[in-house]
Amino acid sequence: MPTTKPLVKPVLFLFCLSLLFLLPLLLSRSPLNPNLTRQVLLSSSSSLLKIRPGFRSYDDYLKLQLNKTLNPRLRRVWATRDWNRKISVFSRFFAELRQSGFLSNTSRALCVGARMGQEVAALKSVGVADSIGMDLVPSPPLVVQGDFHSQPFANSSFDFEFSNVFDHALYPERFSREIERTLRPGGICVLHVAVARRGDRYSANDLYGIEGVTSLFKDSDLVRVRKVDGFGLDTELVLRKKNRSR
Repeated sequence: MPTTKPLVKPVLFLFCLSLLFLLPLLLSRSPLNPNLTRQVLLSSSSSLLKIRPGFRSYDDYLKLQLNKTLNPRLRRVWATRDWNRKISVFSRFFAELRQSGFLSNTSRALCVGARMGQEVAALKSVGVADSIGMDLVPSPPLVVQGDFHSQPFANSSFDFEFSNVFDHALYPERFSREIERTLRPGGICVLHVAVARRGDRYSANDLYGIEGVTSLFKDSDLVRVRKVDGFGLDTELVLRKKNRSR
């Protein structure tokens, strides 16, 4: 035993030296590394958002959306039986967002994909007077014509944007980019989405995790996620545009 004691210190020294070389490598591979985690999330986001096949052209996509929006039976339902019910539900959502500080009566607000304008009417009913909607088919005076892949508004036009039609976006990255373009720095975007629940036949994409949406908003921070019950949509995402010019 006495002959082995002199070897203890050199062995310990070599062990400590090897740790100095191995530790950075191990940390760089660790899921706790925030940079690596971010890279993994971004690279995997495509698996969380799937575009549905079958659209031969953008015209085919528009034709499908217009088939729903212009359907006379549906428009009668939206304008009569559904009108007050939807305004009541949207009003509760917007009143809570105002109470939480994400919306105010002085906000200039846009509802993206607003059909006949129930969301806009709800915003006005809770005191947000400067509100407008946008859809492929206009519905004056609440909704103007516009494609959410290319909004007809100038940069930094709005303080607040709301949409519950993210699943209808054939090009989700354009959808998100246009919202960020037209939001003012510090502005709020609220999305209602369905996670891991297949939408109707008019949906253009299916979402399997919120990172499939949030990774598309390059100039915004996710500030809140909560469960909601919003006409088949179960998750509310609140994003705030960063205070810097695009």
